[in-house]
Amino acid sequence: MSTVIALENASVIRSGKEVLGSLSFVADSSERWVVIGPNGAGKTTMLRLCAAQIQPTSGKATILEQEIGAVNVFELRTRIGFASSGLVSQIPNSESVLDAVLTASYGIVGRWNEEYEALDERRAKRVLAEWALAGYEQRPVGTLSDGERKRVQIARAVMTDPELLLLDEPVASLDPGAREQTIRLLSGYATSGAAPAMVMVTHHLEEIPAGFTHALILEDGKIMAKGELGATITSASVSEAFRYPLRVEYESGRFRVTAN
Repeated sequence: MSTVIALENASVIRSGKEVLGSLSFVADSSERWVVIGPNGAGKTTMLRLCAAQIQPTSGKATILEQEIGAVNVFELRTRIGFASSGLVSQIPNSESVLDAVLTASYGIVGRWNEEYEALDERRAKRVLAEWALAGYEQRPVGTLSDGERKRVQIARAVMTDPELLLLDEPVASLDPGAREQTIRLLSGYATSGAAPAMVMVTHHLEEIPAGFTHALILEDGKIMAKGELGATITSASVSEAFRYPLRVEYESGRFRVTAN
């Protein structure tokens, strides 16, 4: 095991407002973390910090043993898979699904004059098949359903065989069928011995795939609780974070939340 994320009193301030406040957090290569919390808690900002997309205003953020602010972040980002709806929205609607995944090898969106080897194409097709997208290679991205687009963004994130995979609400806004299909695929990936360390942000506990091992709860930009999944996500902690009495149940590797 190796440390993939180490935040030491890391703060992020934007427009004079503290979005993240003195976060200290460590994750190793064998762990699968879920980050939950209410709107505005700082979840996406934390994920962008872990993705080397932003620097801490104060404190330290060390990702894959490289301190942000002291290394070439463009090289570091090639080792990180980052799936977000913001990124996939930058892909041209006319781009084929195959090219949308292939271009991850160069860290770009929108294929231009770059060339790819047959090995790259074979890997891209294999990754697409793993995410239930076999036969979609030549489909324009603009013709995909929301669920298919979500799976394309995940396939793109894992194309480069990353050492760290970050997922920003990978099943948000999906219909029940597409949501459950994607959660099942994520669960299978999370439990694979070949999978990298993973951090997933979500608003909904029902979206946490089986196979995730740890949880972190954010509230107002600060860590309210963190640790092993079952010990951290409880009725008491979730009720406190979301400021409403909630009952959390756990069965067959999945959570269910109802009003208490």
